[in-house]
Amino acid sequence: MMPPAEYANLASAEETFWWFRGMRQITFAAAGPLLNGHSNWKVLEAGCGTGYFAKCLEQERGWRLFPVDVSPEGLRYARALGLQRALQADIARLPFPHASFDAALCLDVLVHARPGEEAALLAELHRVLLPGGLLILRAAALNALRSRHSQFVGERQRFTRRRLSRALTQSGFRILRSTYANSLLLPVALFKFRLWEPLMRRPPATGLTPLPGWLDRILFHCLRAEARWLARGRNLPLGQSLILIAEKATS
Repeated sequence: MMPPAEYANLASAEETFWWFRGMRQITFAAAGPLLNGHSNWKVLEAGCGTGYFAKCLEQERGWRLFPVDVSPEGLRYARALGLQRALQADIARLPFPHASFDAALCLDVLVHARPGEEAALLAELHRVLLPGGLLILRAAALNALRSRHSQFVGERQRFTRRRLSRALTQSGFRILRSTYANSLLLPVALFKFRLWEPLMRRPPATGLTPLPGWLDRILFHCLRAEARWLARGRNLPLGQSLILIAEKATS
């Protein structure tokens, strides 16, 4: 679970901060046509944080969102946004019947589970999806990219594409697409997280601090370029994040 203070940082940053804007574009570019024509979907967001993304999905796609989070701090923000179905729940024990949802999103949540515990979370997501239901999964990639921010938010693990794909398959999912993302900025991240931060020896801290406008725009344009690449059906071989789209097998 993230420290309570980070929810305030999220609430102030999610609408405009370059990473959130860019990763929203990337996530749906990766999912692509699989999401088209489904305006009446019933959708679970497992680990909704402040609920901002769930609110966007309700407004932009017309989905019926059921946002859940284990943190009461995040849910206070979600309910303030008008998300009446926001519910406090542990993803490992979801309070929904079998085969309840057309789709589920789980974005940057598995990293908070201890290594090995992700299997139980994926099994529970599989349980509540309808046969053929879609899972959109995003997770931080590569242990070499752990940072002060990673430590501050309680990140316990990162994934490779092979390891995360294997976990999904073992939980009964069929993988439709698997790609890294946030790739263009990988050299910058390696320099910052492996050289600069160890040299500075500063304590863990949030990475959601405001940037000069020109820098925010440059970083966002890097992610937007990747979204356009992914929208053409092309994958990225390495990056700071992983995005996997999978479906619950029908038999």
